[in-house]
Amino acid sequence: MLKKIRRIYEQQKQSILNHELMNLEKLTANVCELASETGEFLKKEVSKLSGADVQSKGLHNYVTYVDQESERRIVKRLSVLLSGSGFIAEENQALLPGEYTWVIDPLDGTTNFIHGVPLYCISIGLMYQGETILGVVYEPNLKEFFYTWKGAPSYLNKTVIRVSTAQTVNESLFATGFPYYDYSRLDDYLLIFKHLLQNSHGARRLGSAAADLAYTACGRYDGFFEYGLSPWDVCAGALIVKNAGGIVSDFHGAENYIFGKQIISTNNLIYPEFMKLFSEWKNESK
Repeated sequence: MLKKIRRIYEQQKQSILNHELMNLEKLTANVCELASETGEFLKKEVSKLSGADVQSKGLHNYVTYVDQESERRIVKRLSVLLSGSGFIAEENQALLPGEYTWVIDPLDGTTNFIHGVPLYCISIGLMYQGETILGVVYEPNLKEFFYTWKGAPSYLNKTVIRVSTAQTVNESLFATGFPYYDYSRLDDYLLIFKHLLQNSHGARRLGSAAADLAYTACGRYDGFFEYGLSPWDVCAGALIVKNAGGIVSDFHGAENYIFGKQIISTNNLIYPEFMKLFSEWKNESK
């Protein structure tokens, strides 16, 4: 009898999950609509921002009332879209994860935002028991929606996107981000940056990891790497890259890139070469 009850419970649990997965496309559309509304709020507020509105959370790490209000709006709406879900959010550490967990960056690229640089994103990912099953990255200045869900391709404004077809590091363009508080790997980074300047099409720093991942997914970049990141920086974008045919890992080739504070994402063709070079750079810097 106990085995039968347990089997029924597991079947019901799987049925609930399948029900949610069948509606992921609709849920993703709702999240895109929410991101669009929040993006309009960001654009309206950027011209009102003053130095007095900028607060420091740590060394070179800033927050404004815009970040906080954007997150409040997103959390409120997502709580209705998926009742009982938990949250991992940048500006409110009191929010707790759950079986279904939204991972939110309400304004990725705050430094760009406070300086009036028109490149920043809203990043929203959904995890189920540790697996990312939905990802939306919205860049409001260009009105670009990058999105996907489990079992689907990745899209940019309703058009399917794929990672690039560059076959070597030498013919690739990379994105990265420099650390703003953890300089423990700065020597490694300078070696990597020097190599890419000399042996690739170059490296760019946009100031938004979510945008870097989205641009890798659609082939604008061939690869992206950075350390010192948080789950809300990469959760949504990483799934978008993977569902666009790319590879995502941590610096060791493993899958601890959401919570491990390090990420590499490339197309599938240059990944082995890039990882080999990455290993050599680490050894050289010791």
